[in-house]
Amino acid sequence: MGGDSCANGACSAAAVVRPGYRRALWAALIVNALMFGVELAGAQVAGSVSLLADAADFLGDAANYALSLAVLSMGLIWRARAAFLKGLTMAAFGAFVLGKAAFSVAGGAPPEPLTMGFIAVLALAANVGVALMLYAFRSGDANMRSVWLCSRNDAIGNIAVMLAALGVFGTGRAWPDLIVAAIMGTLGITAAWAVLRHARTEMASIRTPAVRPARSSGD
Repeated sequence: MGGDSCANGACSAAAVVRPGYRRALWAALIVNALMFGVELAGAQVAGSVSLLADAADFLGDAANYALSLAVLSMGLIWRARAAFLKGLTMAAFGAFVLGKAAFSVAGGAPPEPLTMGFIAVLALAANVGVALMLYAFRSGDANMRSVWLCSRNDAIGNIAVMLAALGVFGTGRAWPDLIVAAIMGTLGITAAWAVLRHARTEMASIRTPAVRPARSSGD
């Protein structure tokens, strides 16, 4: 038998899908895909690195929700593998944002704060709605936990972009935008580490066969 046999517990974990979770994932997928387009356009208009980072985050989250839906009814080993893959993409997103912020330090023009602020408020409303839908599932397996962390980080990131817009408006300089982008990148990496660690623990527990008591010679 392969690594997903009933002997190591994968079969028993395959069919447990909490009511409403699939609908919540579909709603989150649609919202994130739409907001990716909105924020990508807004980042280009405003010239904002933090908005661009948030747009990339929306795209990554939409892909993550799609992946979660694909493995939702599979065994725990596959959900753990999906969570591990999502952790890697979250880490890649964080590294991309940090690199973009560092590249822009050399002297980009300050972004347009009103566009930044308006889109950040719109994105916050979208992400708070998604986070509320997913809140009840935050303590499930690694896959559910990764979904919750994505939605939580998005809401925090939107508030940070709003603060960056205020900072740019007040100073007329680009550094508030770049600082927020760096914070968002760091947050993505730390959340990725938590997801990767949880997923590795689940995969290790599934692959390790249970120790059965030795049978006596008289049995």
